[in-house]
Amino acid sequence: MRVLTVNLGRPQPVPYTDQAEGVTGIDKKPADGPVRVTAPGPKGVGGSGLAGDAVCELRHHGGDDQAVYAYAREDLDAWERELGRSLANGCFGENLTTDGLDVSGALIGERWRIGAGPVLEVTSGRIPCRTFQGHLGERGWVKRFTQKGVTGAYLRVIEPGEIRAGDAVEIVHRPDHGVTAAMQFRAVTTERELLPRVLAAGEALHAETLAAARKYVMSQQG
Repeated sequence: MRVLTVNLGRPQPVPYTDQAEGVTGIDKKPADGPVRVTAPGPKGVGGSGLAGDAVCELRHHGGDDQAVYAYAREDLDAWERELGRSLANGCFGENLTTDGLDVSGALIGERWRIGAGPVLEVTSGRIPCRTFQGHLGERGWVKRFTQKGVTGAYLRVIEPGEIRAGDAVEIVHRPDHGVTAAMQFRAVTTERELLPRVLAAGEALHAETLAAARKYVMSQQG
């Protein structure tokens, strides 16, 4: 299990974003050298956990629970076959393109050590947005990505450090609750009846999912 590339985005003006200045950092490119990874701060204030990576729409992206986004090269390859086009590392807006790791099947609260550097913790799957669809130029992409449910994973930074292409990924902690990033994604999108089950992941959940699950349970009890 390893990191193939560490990908960074620069602000670019595009016609398909709702961001106030009309810019996005979704088109990420592999970095040449090591990249510092730290906790960026709360959502709405903090952006990316990677130095030099732009998060332009702070209302929906970035912050401690979405500090790093990982996607498996194997899943990009599957999308290439389905879409009939090439997909470069970073083109899904992922910071880490991985090899040999089931990213969407990672458990909420699972912790990865990257090389000799940071420890990252899985918090949630990725919900597709209009900017993602516009960036790829695939009609109906939000619905298609949602139905597929191969979400990749957002991670928070437990220990800061440097990462670079080729770093090994070691799973240093794996919970036993069975709540994966893909299951969390389904619970907040197409299968809300799963929300009570994701509570088994506890405080490791993305804060917004934790709040939504608790609210759902309370509504069912009322």
